[in-house]
Amino acid sequence: MTQPQPRTPPRTRARTFDELLAEGASVPTEGWDFSWFEGRATEARPSWGYATTVAGRLGTVDGPVLDVQTGGGEVLAFALGRAARRPPLVAATEGWPPNVRKAAHTLRPYGATVVAAAEDAPLPFADASFSLVTSRHPVRPLWHEIARVLRPGGTYLAQHVGPASAFELVEYFLGPLPEESRTARDPERERRDAEAAGLEVVDLRAERLRMEFHDIAAVVHFLRKVIWMVPGFTVEAYRPRLRELHERIEAEGCFVAHSSRHLVEARRSEARAHDPRA
Repeated sequence: MTQPQPRTPPRTRARTFDELLAEGASVPTEGWDFSWFEGRATEARPSWGYATTVAGRLGTVDGPVLDVQTGGGEVLAFALGRAARRPPLVAATEGWPPNVRKAAHTLRPYGATVVAAAEDAPLPFADASFSLVTSRHPVRPLWHEIARVLRPGGTYLAQHVGPASAFELVEYFLGPLPEESRTARDPERERRDAEAAGLEVVDLRAERLRMEFHDIAAVVHFLRKVIWMVPGFTVEAYRPRLRELHERIEAEGCFVAHSSRHLVEARRSEARAHDPRA
């Protein structure tokens, strides 16, 4: 979503509930371009500036680079376009067919190869293939696979979704979630998992960030785009709750939630190769 801007009246304020639902339900969801949300929803950005950080790293890496779960390729394209120089080889994986096509189109001008690969499947590359592996918001980091495809001394640099992200919105629709749902994606747990796979975590930073939804169309589009937030979400199934939320936004000006993000940098030891089967 767009970064917070000076508050201005949403351009769709006068539109009816049904019109807003129809609009939110019709916007294409492929890729990770969130420009449609401009003026209707905002999300504060982490202080580390992930895409810019990756661009800086791309300009210094000497070996091949892999971007895991690249979405529509937008973030990787941004980073490649701003890197001081491009790596000798860049590959990306993506599991959702519409995004595979979009990423291939987006990344073609940068010479990057997009490989279709399911999110929970082993990475389709040989051991020790990459000097740098990146990922923005992977569904679940496969630590042993990341360690396997990294070269000795190689680095994993990623921004992950943290615990209880946007749970104010999720629980509005689903009700209170069990405690284990709130502690999933805990950064310290991920540190332990990464270390168990043979990686050394050299940087781990977490932030909780304000989100605002200024109309119900933005809520609908967000839940259609980020499908794991409210599994099985449809306008028809949640119409009564959507109407209540629409009236709340009309009365209060916006619905506030908080996203959770953490930056992870982990390095594979140069001292010995890691066998993920050990």
